[in-house]
Amino acid sequence: MISINELNQIKAEMEGLVAMRCEGEAAIKAMSKEGQTYKRHVLVCGGTGCTSAHSEEIIERFKDGIAKNGLEKEVCVIRTGCHGLCALGPIVIVYPEAAFYANVEVSIVDEIVSEHLVNGNMVTKYLYDKTVTDKGIISMHETDFYKKQNRVALRNCGVIDPESIREYIGTGGYQALAKVLTTMTPEDVIQVVLDSGLRGRGGAGFPTGRKWAMARTLVQDGGQKYVCCNADEGDPGAFMDRSVLEGDPHVVLEAMAIAGYTIGASQGYIYVRAEYPIAVQRLEIAIKQARECGLLGENIFGTGFSFDIGLRLGAGAFVCGEETALMTSIEGNRGEPRPRPPFPAVKGLFERPTVLNNVETWANIPQIILRGAEWFASMGTEKSKGTKVFALGGKIQNTGLVEIPMGTTLREVVEEIGGGVPNGKKFKAAQTGGPSGGCIPASHMDVPMDYDNLIAIGSMMGSGGLIVMDEDNCMVDIAKFFLEFTVDESCGKCNPCRIGTRRMLEILDKITKGQATMDDLDRLEKLAAHLQKSSLCALGQTAPNPIISTLRYFRDEYIAHIVDKKCPAGVCKDLLSFKVDKDKCIGCGLCARNCPANALNKTDYVAPGHKLPSFEIDSAKCIKCGVCIGNCRPKAITKQ
Repeated sequence: MISINELNQIKAEMEGLVAMRCEGEAAIKAMSKEGQTYKRHVLVCGGTGCTSAHSEEIIERFKDGIAKNGLEKEVCVIRTGCHGLCALGPIVIVYPEAAFYANVEVSIVDEIVSEHLVNGNMVTKYLYDKTVTDKGIISMHETDFYKKQNRVALRNCGVIDPESIREYIGTGGYQALAKVLTTMTPEDVIQVVLDSGLRGRGGAGFPTGRKWAMARTLVQDGGQKYVCCNADEGDPGAFMDRSVLEGDPHVVLEAMAIAGYTIGASQGYIYVRAEYPIAVQRLEIAIKQARECGLLGENIFGTGFSFDIGLRLGAGAFVCGEETALMTSIEGNRGEPRPRPPFPAVKGLFERPTVLNNVETWANIPQIILRGAEWFASMGTEKSKGTKVFALGGKIQNTGLVEIPMGTTLREVVEEIGGGVPNGKKFKAAQTGGPSGGCIPASHMDVPMDYDNLIAIGSMMGSGGLIVMDEDNCMVDIAKFFLEFTVDESCGKCNPCRIGTRRMLEILDKITKGQATMDDLDRLEKLAAHLQKSSLCALGQTAPNPIISTLRYFRDEYIAHIVDKKCPAGVCKDLLSFKVDKDKCIGCGLCARNCPANALNKTDYVAPGHKLPSFEIDSAKCIKCGVCIGNCRPKAITKQ
């Protein structure tokens, strides 16, 4: 069992490593897992995205090249978690120079080894171009994507080896647990969390300290209590929690142990979806390491406090993101929500008092304990303190993870951090909160993003998905997409959700096919209001949000579909037609050769200045796939 003195000794040994990777300083006693001093560290992203792009092969190629050049005692290769800028993956960063290599392929590794690691010359043609300036190479933290971020929950992701407990300890890991167990009462911990203003990052934003206080004080019968982590991240496009688990799993274990001490629980469970194999593997490694070091299990730090954590794998049911459904699933039953009250803090897992928070919420706890409530509360807005992690995706230049202070505007995220909408297109809307959220139009780009402001404009924070849409997106189709997801994921326990979502989807389907009337639009709005009031859980209560928000800001698109039988964005196939401008057509035939439906035919017409006859589209055969437009060089084919 590790003692506090031994914990501090490991931290001191690893401080050079932290300085090198976090600050890009010179190689001052930079330590690896084995305690060896190295001149350079090569950090390779080992998150899901980069792993799918062959980062494991890149790691092995680096190791082979280092060995061939006899650099094993000078250079170490570290597999990290996600660096955030997923659009540039696989990412490799070499310290102490902090050289940021982007879109790395296995084929270029040998050149980086020979030029940079052997000869000391950075290979600038492979560097992220935003780090190459007239004044020389700048660090990743100075680029537009990173400089406005404040990484708290993500502070170790992309910095440490997530499979090394020593590296986590080197960043101050388990110091908060030691502080809590030796110098603070449970009431002290609750007060710090309350004073910090931390609210749950999983959706509703309930104050974390209040939840812990309820679980501690409302039931004091001496029986078992539980601490749970919701890692069942189901929103389309969201991967914040997965990245924390893949890049910094020990932070969740430490935070849950702190909560266990605070509420009087000795057992915790992490409910993680089985579709996250890398996250599951790293959690298993982290739990094993923590147990071996005595940081989980009996008599932690010799204080008499005992706490352990078990993993439970989910099958990917979106409804299990709802806390009572999640607990029902952990118990071995079908994941269905329960009526509330009683709330889980009073009667939760196995009908015992339970605290449940999501991964991002837990990731904030150790830093709040170590750095204080005032530090955390100094970030953000009056009612939304701290930072928020968003998974930035869709029609945006810089896809990836961003962690920003609460109150940052959507414009800052999209135009500055995200690099703007690509291909010269105009920003149209952003969807926050996933299927439970709403769409934010361009007119609200300057509204500070926090819990209350997002709700006021018809959206919500949710877990943190942020999908950007441009002028080519149809907002009716977007609402239909999210509702289709909700219909598939409804557990079917309550009638409003099981039946109501299907009826709404049927109406949206009629609208996108040009078969609806204005009476259908009225029915759609009435159904949405009914679901919000009558559904059992948040899945059904929030399912209408994408419809309500798009009706609020883009009603003209709904009317165009219904009255004019047109899709202004040219997305809904049943309302489209394709036409060839015969005077522009040069008769090359590329459209006809690539058409999967053989819907293009030659005509007798030859446009002025051309030698070959033009083509026309047989509307009866056309499947409106758009292949012809993509292959037309003179841009003679248009959607109508």
